[in-house]
Amino acid sequence: MLQTFRDAWKIPEIRKKMIFTLLMLLVYRVGSAIPVPFMNKALIAEVFNRNQTNLLSFMDLMAGGNFSKYTIFAANIYPYITASIVLQLLTVALPSLEALSKEGEIGRKKIAKYTRYLAVALALVQAIGYTFGIFRRAVTAVGPLENATIILSIVAGTSFLIWIGELITEKGIGNGISLIIFAGIVSRFPLDIINSTKMVLAGRSSWVFLLLFVFVALAIIVIVVAMNEGERRIPVQYAKRVVGRKMYGGQSTHIPIKVLMSGVMPIIFANSIVAIPATIATFKPSSSFAGFVTRWFSPQGGPGIWLYSIVTVLLIIFFTFFYTTIQFNTVEYSKNLQQNGGFIPGIRPGRSTSDYLNRTVNRLVFPGAIVLSFLAVIPYFLTKASGMHFNFGGTSMIIVVGVILETARIIEQQMLMRHYRGFLK
Repeated sequence: MLQTFRDAWKIPEIRKKMIFTLLMLLVYRVGSAIPVPFMNKALIAEVFNRNQTNLLSFMDLMAGGNFSKYTIFAANIYPYITASIVLQLLTVALPSLEALSKEGEIGRKKIAKYTRYLAVALALVQAIGYTFGIFRRAVTAVGPLENATIILSIVAGTSFLIWIGELITEKGIGNGISLIIFAGIVSRFPLDIINSTKMVLAGRSSWVFLLLFVFVALAIIVIVVAMNEGERRIPVQYAKRVVGRKMYGGQSTHIPIKVLMSGVMPIIFANSIVAIPATIATFKPSSSFAGFVTRWFSPQGGPGIWLYSIVTVLLIIFFTFFYTTIQFNTVEYSKNLQQNGGFIPGIRPGRSTSDYLNRTVNRLVFPGAIVLSFLAVIPYFLTKASGMHFNFGGTSMIIVVGVILETARIIEQQMLMRHYRGFLK
């Protein structure tokens, strides 16, 4: 993988895309230092210090540390991810949106526009909940104009991140939204390592737990890499046909089916869904509902860690199948094979091929989804047992490793396309 990055850096056009991506991520990190106006930062820090054991730490992790600092990126990119989930589910449920998604580039642009509108609306709701809910004591604004400035600062920050993410996807390297989440999580690693080491040196935790976390993190890296690289190749044979005096077809190829075809998106989607109750609870943090969420539906709650983990596992499995179905439509694939004279040896073209591909994909994806989901929740229990707040376990490591592998794969594809273009010239 490092060799791939080095080779890509030597190619001028790919190097420009890589530099552009790094500059956009730098802009994101610079923006993470811009605080929201008319907010008392000391009182915000007090809220976090007083509630270290509740779900605020998880929300801060998902916001890349911007939530605890209450910067303009406090809501981060997650309103956009939630909007994407809603639109994708509605695309399956509503015939009008399904027809729009099949209209090619024009349809995709319209759906992307609807997603942006919904994301801005969700960011507005979150900004109001954060400001006048959990951090209402920290508000120093006087009058409606200053209050509106606070809300608009957060909404504008999320809108800016959406623009940066789409710009990276279009002109840079990799998926812009995933890279923004990646940058936010990675920025927390050094501080978490230092704090965890200080806890051990102060005698507040054990070296055994620290070494166990390191071992689990390394195991997660190895397993995620193995699942990302693992694939099953289904053989495909193309029938021979004669056109004029020439014979076409007859070659053999294969269909590569990845174990983790959906990448890290199921993890991101699942975390966005399970964070919804916590987001609603921020409107009234002293209410009975907020107490219920903290106790019964958060990794820090005594009984709540079990319910939270079970729901997370189920959502990851669901979104793994859902996202794989969207990416790999077995019916369309079967039709394309049949139209081009291709067939799987021993399987009849048409419906039989579609059913065979569907069974194969399900059998391959299901174990991957199970492993992925359990890797995501195991560190919750280690954190609960040790009392150490590790942000580089489970979900974070899967997202970081998955984004790196996905970006490396995109770079390889762009290098391959460049070589083909050079050959054709």
